[in-house]
Amino acid sequence: MIRFESVSKKYPDGTVAVDELDVIAPSGQITVFVGPSGCGKTTSLRMINRMIEPTSGRIWLDDRDTGTFSPSELRRGIGYVIQHAGLFPHRTIVDNVATVPLLLGQNRREARQRAMDLIERVGLDPKFAKRYPAQLSGGQQQRVGVARALAADPPVMLMDEPFSAVDPVVRGQLQDEFLRLQDELGKTIVFVTHDIDEAVKLGDQVAVMRVGGKLAQLAPPAELLNRPADAFVAGFVGRDRGYRALGFEPAGVLPTRDEPSVRLGSDVAAAGPVAQDGWALVVDDEQKPLGWLETAAAPAGQIVPTLLHRGGTLATQGGSMRAALDAALSSPSGRGAIVDEAGRLVGTVTAAQVVERIAHQASASRNPTAGAPSAAEAGR
Repeated sequence: MIRFESVSKKYPDGTVAVDELDVIAPSGQITVFVGPSGCGKTTSLRMINRMIEPTSGRIWLDDRDTGTFSPSELRRGIGYVIQHAGLFPHRTIVDNVATVPLLLGQNRREARQRAMDLIERVGLDPKFAKRYPAQLSGGQQQRVGVARALAADPPVMLMDEPFSAVDPVVRGQLQDEFLRLQDELGKTIVFVTHDIDEAVKLGDQVAVMRVGGKLAQLAPPAELLNRPADAFVAGFVGRDRGYRALGFEPAGVLPTRDEPSVRLGSDVAAAGPVAQDGWALVVDDEQKPLGWLETAAAPAGQIVPTLLHRGGTLATQGGSMRAALDAALSSPSGRGAIVDEAGRLVGTVTAAQVVERIAHQASASRNPTAGAPSAAEAGR
């Protein structure tokens, strides 16, 4: 656990970077600091490992004041990941990752083996181990940075906008990989970002900071979206916070339609009812959706891979309301494909059906004494 106790940072020119901060970052969870530029989020992070010294107040690491550690002792137990990875350009990837274990006295063979294990764990091909940082993409370098921070198996990790220097697609992949790792490792993580969407996706709790280093609100993501503390938080979170809050609302078992489907390479004309509305859902041999085909555009009724509309997203049965609604809204046919945990087609659902479910659950939450839904309602 990390605990800020009335922590402030004031500079000689009178600038207040952090003002009387009280925050607890629970063990095994991700606490995200988010806010506009100049709000003190990075300063707060760096005070944890004493790269910046607090002017007043105390920061506790479990039951010990961090001020009682020597800086080197404190930092040995804390992993640190920054925006541009900060890799040593003259060292190979495996030697970059092995840096901290070697400094801690581990023999070279063990340190390199540990590094190879971590390279694979963060989703990199082992063939990258002998390459140099300049030979890797930005996203790959960030994975190496995470691996290096994990190399000494620290209980605490500090992450300062680690994914902000890569494109949106790679950023999403890194976020997903990071959450997968956290599920396995259960580190105590303090994460800084300026992106509220990233904060909501990654954080077990989110600390929204104002300019001047004041804490505006500390809450789990769902509470932050549904009940912002004031106008500043509501404005920072954004106008579409109601839609984003649906990401934390379970959809339950949706009333899917049995969607006729055709396989890649088959004849649409032979599929009968599947193409009556002009759209055919195309699946592979494992019944995993590949995309929608506009049958009127298909030459001689054949399914041509280059004519598939692959833009529609998929939603997992039992997932979130947001995923189900997005699947329906993004589908060119107006029907969202719902899949099981293995990615196989369960059926399709319309946006109207999802909105009906959302309205029913909202009504039930506002009026919990109204009684249980009927069997028909429960199945919808």
